[in-house]
Amino acid sequence: AIFNILMSIYIIAIGFVGVGISWIALAVVFLLCFAAMFAFPGRYTLFLVVCMIAICISNVAAHAASGGYTGGAEFFIWILAVPVYSALFAEKRTVPFLAAAFFLSVVAAALLEPWAEMHMPRVAPPLVTVQATFNYLMLGLQLAGAGVYLFSQIEHYRERADNLLLNILPRPIAARLKEDPQTIADGYDDVTVLFADIVDFTTMSANADPVDVVRKLNAIFSDFDALAARHGLEKIKTIGDAYMVAGGLPEPRPDHCQAVAAFAVEMLQVLDNHTSWTGQPIRLRVGINRGPVVAGVIGRQKFIYDLWGDAVNVASRMESNGLSNQIQVTEAVRDCLEGQYSFAERGPIEIKGKGRMNTYLLSPV
Repeated sequence: AIFNILMSIYIIAIGFVGVGISWIALAVVFLLCFAAMFAFPGRYTLFLVVCMIAICISNVAAHAASGGYTGGAEFFIWILAVPVYSALFAEKRTVPFLAAAFFLSVVAAALLEPWAEMHMPRVAPPLVTVQATFNYLMLGLQLAGAGVYLFSQIEHYRERADNLLLNILPRPIAARLKEDPQTIADGYDDVTVLFADIVDFTTMSANADPVDVVRKLNAIFSDFDALAARHGLEKIKTIGDAYMVAGGLPEPRPDHCQAVAAFAVEMLQVLDNHTSWTGQPIRLRVGINRGPVVAGVIGRQKFIYDLWGDAVNVASRMESNGLSNQIQVTEAVRDCLEGQYSFAERGPIEIKGKGRMNTYLLSPV
């Protein structure tokens, strides 16, 4: 608006009086709409449409007042701002209306051409040339700025989309999926898998406010997420009040079993900072196993990175057959961590699908 007023003073001084008046009127509309946006913040779309219509009307008037296309000062090129800014800032439902306004403005300028030629202002040709050059340069700069803004917005939303994807999939898997959206399935010879489940959570939640339940789960699992990130582990999923994490994928690492065990110990420590919405202590069952797995992405919508294999099933059974606030592990895990943790032999227990298995309760030395 200030730029329009300053330019209007100059334009009037060199002889384009009608153009200057139309631009001053446009500046007044801009200032009023700008003030109204603060007074009525919910009416942004309305004020944007008013500004775009004002640009159309003022540029048709400026075009006619400057002698039209014959006049050569090229004020009408500023009408190009309407489709550009409409595409960038207007709501989708208003774009057809603004496109129609742009089209009608071009038609109106053509119809007014005979009148404009007859009422062409007397301006020295060098000043006309200077003014036309200035209009092209300034509009070019504005359109370049609009292009920079557009590409910055594209990059911003691409980063947001990437961050959302990384909240669902591991970074290497997300990169592969973006490059080639085909089936992703990888086999791993040795991975450590952990399942954890809050003891009696279903019973505690039966008569609770759903908001309290979700808030508490979110608080606990957010702490678990931070722990998993710190230990370099991959959170696989949550199912209700169950939490699943794995070490050694999608990028293999030699100390995956140690990392998962340290994570499990700290999980129990984290729960010391949490109580239920009724003040009751929250207890956890944890089960760990290691072995070969298959990992991949399932689904086309709401897809998930998941694991399959006997090692996964046994890890789940370690949790479901475990004890409150204990970390139950298999012999494979015990053999890997022997000397680093204390193990209490629980004895053979019946594991669904596996028969009787020797299991151990892990605790820090």
